[in-house]
Amino acid sequence: MDMKDLIAEINALAKKKREVGLSAEEQKRQKELYAIYLKGFREQVRERLDNVDVTYPDGTVKSLKDAMKKKP
Repeated sequence: MDMKDLIAEINALAKKKREVGLSAEEQKRQKELYAIYLKGFREQVRERLDNVDVTYPDGTVKSLKDAMKKKP
């Protein structure tokens, strides 16, 4: 499912919930859509952070993942 279509369906269910309420089946569908959306959002954030580099004042460059590792 395309993200644009997913968001449109989530918004349609949210609007219906505010106006008239949702059936049990629609509530289940809404939870499923939220889960799909959040999974995709988290994946996008992880991908973005995996491509971030940290440049230190001494000129060294490390990936954010390596820079965040705790030193013993």
